[in-house]
Amino acid sequence: MNKNNSSRGRQAGGNSNPRNKKSFQPRKSKPSNTSNNTKKEESGTRLNKFIANAGICSRREADTYIEHGSVTVNGKLVTEMGYKVQSDDEVRFDGSLISLEQKKYILLNKPKNYITTMEDDRGRKTVMELIGNATKERIYPVGRLDRNTTGLLLFTNDGEMAKKLTHPKHNVRKLYHASLDKKLSLTDLEKLRGDVVIEGKRVFIDAVSYVEGEKKTEVGIEIHSGRNRIVRKIFDHFGYHVTKLDRVVFAGLTKKNLPRGRYRELTQLEINNLKML
Repeated sequence: MNKNNSSRGRQAGGNSNPRNKKSFQPRKSKPSNTSNNTKKEESGTRLNKFIANAGICSRREADTYIEHGSVTVNGKLVTEMGYKVQSDDEVRFDGSLISLEQKKYILLNKPKNYITTMEDDRGRKTVMELIGNATKERIYPVGRLDRNTTGLLLFTNDGEMAKKLTHPKHNVRKLYHASLDKKLSLTDLEKLRGDVVIEGKRVFIDAVSYVEGEKKTEVGIEIHSGRNRIVRKIFDHFGYHVTKLDRVVFAGLTKKNLPRGRYRELTQLEINNLKML
């Protein structure tokens, strides 16, 4: 009787016998390890997001690169879209090691005679010379301003934001102050407010008007097209030559308290506003 009771007690998992602890230990540890692995997997960063956050490109573009075999993790080719990158993983893009950098957003009031490129084999001055000491992170210009155009130019290593700010479908506001070689007639002003076709493609002019308090050679024009030299081409189309062109607003950012040739970091509020576009 006592023997049976003792046996029943062991089956119920009595705490008095040390052997009971040993027999139950493996069964406790197994689900614990599974939980840790699951937690680790959930804590990782999706590979396309990792690439975008590293400033390489947008998430959508990253998916294409992953699919076509441009990415390795810890030396192994990864083509799985939902792959999770862990903090100690080594990620390479086209053989080059990439890592997450702190996101930087630098706004420059560009002067004349600087080209919007990372470097120039003809020895011309580039905008990168103006922001060389802005940050240790490698940042890139968002869009372009031609050599003789002045005004706002944004730099960042945030690939997703750069993609969004340069794509026409997001209707990012760009306002220019154009100085013309002669007065803009009222007739041509009205034409600019209608359908304008340049090089066989319609240009979407959001607004155009004379600059208040200035001569009629001074015109404000708002567009969201990203085509090269498009503002100059618009006025050329109507027989006017742009003598000066200044971008005074870009995606809600202005030149307030930013002298020509100087730069500044965006405020957190400005960054948040850009992300909500």
